[in-house]
Amino acid sequence: MTKRSVLLLSLIAVLIFSWTAFAAKDPSEITIVMIVKQSDPWFDDMERGINQFREDFGVNAYTLVPESGDPALQIAIMENLIAQQVDAITIVPNDPQAMIPVIRKAREAGIVVVTHEAPDIAEHVDLDLEAFRNEDFGVLMGKSLAEKMGGKGKYAGFVGGLTMTTHMEWYKAAVQYIEENYPEMVNISKEPFVDENNLQVAYNRALEILRVHPDIRGFFDCSAHGAGIAQAVRERGRSKDVVVASLAIPSMSATFLKDGSMDHGQAWRPADAGYATVYAAYKLVVGEEVTTGTDLKAPGYEDIIVEGKIAYGYAPLVITAENVDDFEF
Repeated sequence: MTKRSVLLLSLIAVLIFSWTAFAAKDPSEITIVMIVKQSDPWFDDMERGINQFREDFGVNAYTLVPESGDPALQIAIMENLIAQQVDAITIVPNDPQAMIPVIRKAREAGIVVVTHEAPDIAEHVDLDLEAFRNEDFGVLMGKSLAEKMGGKGKYAGFVGGLTMTTHMEWYKAAVQYIEENYPEMVNISKEPFVDENNLQVAYNRALEILRVHPDIRGFFDCSAHGAGIAQAVRERGRSKDVVVASLAIPSMSATFLKDGSMDHGQAWRPADAGYATVYAAYKLVVGEEVTTGTDLKAPGYEDIIVEGKIAYGYAPLVITAENVDDFEF
């Protein structure tokens, strides 16, 4: 190799190093935004996870909260973030299918998009992160309800909204498990009742069901607002003969678990899910891969499994009267 060739190669190496150093952003220059479904204790805790990530990594990460669960509000927030040219958008969609056009727009603009609780639109995003396999979570709820009902009697199932993918998958898995294993249990409706992710709505609809079906023996709610059902059951003096199983926010459900008007609570830690989701987005922004075995630095997400564009952790929590005070959310 000639001296001229060596000098040329050295120059190229210096240019490559300089370009890489110029192209690589300082963490503080990276902006990652989490759009949650609505304002409630669940997403308040998720925001704690985002804030902790910001503190740990120095990334400009923050949460935006729509005024209600209207999917159009999430779309509007995302449009604004595209105009701002943020580096990554993470989102827990109220209606995943409705988000597809704006997600495409974001990715076409070079923005990384990572979802949580939206496996049905994974093909349209960079990654979807799930706390567990939804079928397993639904079976856990159905099995708990059936066992506490003694495998007999009428029951009703709730979701937050019919467009909420994860709620519907849990509901269907729970009902299927019950139908296959407990033939003496009867679902009073072919479709789930909807509580609109609202305690008052859950309470009102539970009261109506208790009135129309006085012989009902159980409820399960895939929304975290099953405490409204428990309140109705308690007020009607039915805590001893009606079982309530629900996705549960400990701060909202502690009283009902302790007095027996809620019999089973299950969840995952929102703060951990938020942390893992934004960390996955950060890795993608800086050009790193998220693959099976990746540690997303949050409990339950230390050794994820990636199938296609869906990443699964294993982070279910069973919440009882005995352990409810151990949780911070």
